[in-house]
Amino acid sequence: MPEYHATGREQDQSIVKLKFMQDGLLPNNPQLPAVLYKGVLRDHPEDTEQIFNNNGWQNSWVNGVFPYHHYHSNAHEVLGVMSGSASLQLGGDAGYTAEVKAGDVLVLPAGTAHKRLSATEDFRIAGAYPAGADYNTRRATPEDLAAAVPEIRGVPLPERDPVYGTDGPLLRLWK
Repeated sequence: MPEYHATGREQDQSIVKLKFMQDGLLPNNPQLPAVLYKGVLRDHPEDTEQIFNNNGWQNSWVNGVFPYHHYHSNAHEVLGVMSGSASLQLGGDAGYTAEVKAGDVLVLPAGTAHKRLSATEDFRIAGAYPAGADYNTRRATPEDLAAAVPEIRGVPLPERDPVYGTDGPLLRLWK
């Protein structure tokens, strides 16, 4: 069963840590928790992509989230809701359903499965990767799992938090 922790308020925002173990053909990341910053960018959600880029999380895009389980085995990913709201399944079918809305930010360590369950018509999300990493997209197959496990172990920790930069809580949570 996944472990869920509400870690209280840090940097005046609600931070939730979510740790997932392997779920069938989805590796997740047993060493690093996914981190949900609730409402961190609620005052200016339209600036989400630029904030990520300014903090060294680049190779960014704005779109939605695939409606099937997928993960990135060679890069960590940050997702920031720019408009609307959605239900996202994290960690596989036995994982956690995150209800996210404009201003929320999710940081997913390499290997963390995620998919969209539902979304409002105006749902837009920005994604980015530490140092502009070129990411892959893997699915729940035996071949992808076999290739992903060693890749996940080799992904370096980011140098900056995608929201707070060099003094962000992510750097303490991912030691």
